Amino acid sequence: MSNITIIGGGLVGSLLAIFLARRGHAVRVYERRPDPRRTDVYAGRSINLVVSHRGWTALRAAGVEQAVKAITVPVHARLTHDREGHLNRVPYSIDNRAIWSVSRGELNRRLLNEAEKLPNVKLFFDHRCLDVDLENATCDLDHNGDKVQVKADVVFGADGAFSAVRSRMMLGRFTYGQEYIEHDYKEVAFPANPDGTPKMDPHCLHIWPRRWFMLMGLANLDGGFTGTLFMPHHATAQSPGFDTVQGEEAVRRFFAEQFPDVEPLVPDVVEQYLRNPQSSLVIIRCDPWQVNGRVALVGDAAHAIVPFYGEGMNAGYEDCKVLNDLLNEHGDDNWHEVLHRYATARKPNGDAIADLSLRNFVEMRDLVADPRFLLRRRIEGSIQARHPGRWLPLYSQVKFSDIPYADAWREGLRHDRIMEEVLAMDGVVDRWDTDPTVQRAVEEKVLGLL
Repeated sequence: MSNITIIGGGLVGSLLAIFLARRGHAVRVYERRPDPRRTDVYAGRSINLVVSHRGWTALRAAGVEQAVKAITVPVHARLTHDREGHLNRVPYSIDNRAIWSVSRGELNRRLLNEAEKLPNVKLFFDHRCLDVDLENATCDLDHNGDKVQVKADVVFGADGAFSAVRSRMMLGRFTYGQEYIEHDYKEVAFPANPDGTPKMDPHCLHIWPRRWFMLMGLANLDGGFTGTLFMPHHATAQSPGFDTVQGEEAVRRFFAEQFPDVEPLVPDVVEQYLRNPQSSLVIIRCDPWQVNGRVALVGDAAHAIVPFYGEGMNAGYEDCKVLNDLLNEHGDDNWHEVLHRYATARKPNGDAIADLSLRNFVEMRDLVADPRFLLRRRIEGSIQARHPGRWLPLYSQVKFSDIPYADAWREGLRHDRIMEEVLAMDGVVDRWDTDPTVQRAVEEKVLGLL
């Protein structure tokens, strides 16, 4: 068996450690931050995560599904809040399937505990990676001013969007793209009622869509919600920005005008806004994901994405599952072949989920309140119910299946073209919900285009 070094003890690094240790490898995990089980490293800047089908598949394969399920809340629908306080519930699927909300900090702590139960896993915190010898799989680290050198057979960079391992790989033949989107984010915590019950439906993703910006919230086990405000870094003619919504009066006015139903739910929303840090959102694309069969990237180190499909963690967990499957197929001593096949398989899917996540941002902040978009969802649900083998909506392909992200992206674009033709048909927008003749015409049209 091999000696494995994992740089990064976050969500992906901790799960990868479990996978590899269960195979008999000796695994050492080095994390630059303090142990999150002893200090809250996520305080004030967390976005709640959702575990979807791909994530559960990986967690199940690693033997930790039940340990994680115990800290999750099922979410079955989006619930939009308009400025007047009207609500509109849009289920995620026609068969009431759920994604599962989970606190980032709670999940990280749970997986570290599960990893530490394995005798061949050792966890090291406050260890910052300084350099990686790509030929010899040797890492130089700093531990509170002391230099530490660690030799291994294989090194995995699971150290996030600003990966030190990837930075070292970039000194060779390496293609790299880093894109900041115009929006930043701030956390807004929604408290539970005094008796611990939630103030909103915990089984919905709550969205306050405002076209160019939005607020969203996902439930926690304690009855509260982790909310996140996404807004442009700089104000535009269409939208306020974090640079203009500053100072107590401006913040109070902003929430009163844009989210009037939030202040009764979050009495200290102004104080939170002024106190919590403002964070940016970045997309990372790179190639190659491995070098010399000795060093490889996983998770955000390989494919950091924006959080609007809730798939960043799930994509990272799928990386781990694919790697484990390839070790089953090619053996635990054939790292050159395994890492080559892993990178070849996962790179196109990493690019695709980045594109899908940007697309879903437009949908969440804008389209979920658009009547034509909602009509399209009803039409798609009807076609799926009547012809499940021929039409699976894009969201279901991403969240409730193992269809590769790259294939889902291509199929989603094809669906767009079909639905554009459908919504242009005479009478569809005005009479779809009430006229069986129009419904039959639409069904024939869709089936003819598939």
